[in-house]
Amino acid sequence: MVSHEEREYLYWLCHVPMLGAVTIKRLYDYMGSYKEIYNIEGKELQRLGLLKSSAVSAFEDSKKRKTRCDKELYGLKEQGIEFVTSHDAGFPARLFQIYDYPMGIFYKGKLPDKARPTVAVIGARNCTNYGRQMASYLSKELASCGVQIISGLASGIDGAGHLGALEGKGDTYGVLGCGINICYPKENYGLFEQIKERGGILTEFVPDEAPRPCNFPMRNRIISGLSDAILVIEAREKSGSLITANLGLDQGKEIFALPGRVTDPLSAGCNRLISEGAGVILSPDSVLEYFDLQNGKILRVHEKNKNGLAKKEKMVYSCLDLQPKNLEEIVSLSGLSVSECMGALLELEFNGLILQTSHQYYGKKL
Repeated sequence: MVSHEEREYLYWLCHVPMLGAVTIKRLYDYMGSYKEIYNIEGKELQRLGLLKSSAVSAFEDSKKRKTRCDKELYGLKEQGIEFVTSHDAGFPARLFQIYDYPMGIFYKGKLPDKARPTVAVIGARNCTNYGRQMASYLSKELASCGVQIISGLASGIDGAGHLGALEGKGDTYGVLGCGINICYPKENYGLFEQIKERGGILTEFVPDEAPRPCNFPMRNRIISGLSDAILVIEAREKSGSLITANLGLDQGKEIFALPGRVTDPLSAGCNRLISEGAGVILSPDSVLEYFDLQNGKILRVHEKNKNGLAKKEKMVYSCLDLQPKNLEEIVSLSGLSVSECMGALLELEFNGLILQTSHQYYGKKL
């Protein structure tokens, strides 16, 4: 654990533009003190080969903001923000497995429990209804068994994974690609607030840091680093999710992927991962068996209780699957009239067995 003074200088270093985690650690290992780094001239650090010429000016200019950084550091708790450094006992131990682990983490709520199994649930922002449901379902079942769920609080699969974990009464953690006081995307603000109460929000980026595109690949290494296993739900052939999966492979993590149709672009990445040796997600058991947590309480994907459904409702339900179908197609498959079909669909939707994904398109609910 570092002194209060050293903590101040490290906090300042985290604010210096163009200084990443690897550079800060290299400077510290050479100088032996964060204060000494502050006291030395940028040009001298350049001469020693510790600082790039392009970073010298930013380094010197940032010294003028040291007092402001100190004030910000001591005002964090008033905003419900905690700052833990890599020198502190509370720093997530899993992150030390990363070559370029962050030197400090900002968080609201709490940090993941290092003693509990943890799974990252990741995938496409513009996901299908099937992908969204599977992300939510898998996360819910895993969370109910005590598995911590990690994701990036993005739209699509990330958000569905977090919501599923909350429904499963478990802990979930969102890793941001921006400052801890910024919710991105804004549409996830409600989720952002819930996660703080039932897990935590964390980031290595300083307060007020905007969600710039270059931040997200950096964010991804923390998602994979905090996890024991990574679940890729839907991903294109080239996507951020595959970057995270590859980072996880480099870190020795177990990778699982949800198989999909070979003609579906959103399944191309997952199918490729499977062809290269990733585990196949067929149910929550696939992951629980890896953690050896099978307890017999896990539902199977299609294990729906249809008892009590009227004959027409059963007929309509049997015509549906997870890929939404248009009303006209359902009428044709069931052999019922439009009014009979609509009545059965309304009843099934009321009972929580199906979803209307868009106007007159219906699919089974997991």
